[in-house]
Amino acid sequence: MKKFVYALVILMAIIHQDIWWWDNKRLIFDFMPLGLFYHALFSCMAAGLWALAIKWAWPSDIEEWAEAEGEQGGEQ
Repeated sequence: MKKFVYALVILMAIIHQDIWWWDNKRLIFDFMPLGLFYHALFSCMAAGLWALAIKWAWPSDIEEWAEAEGEQGGEQ
């Protein structure tokens, strides 16, 4: 699952460059430019991806190491 999350991060970095809508002047909901709407949705997708990364790709072994260090009184 960790590789899937990494692949999604790379995909999000690629689709973040929305060159296909730079010249589009259409308004969404009669007030928001299409490019801005796209980036609003992109921000929501990025938040969801971050939640997936925390759930499945977070390095729990480092967290366990840090908690074990705290129990020993800072000895290394």
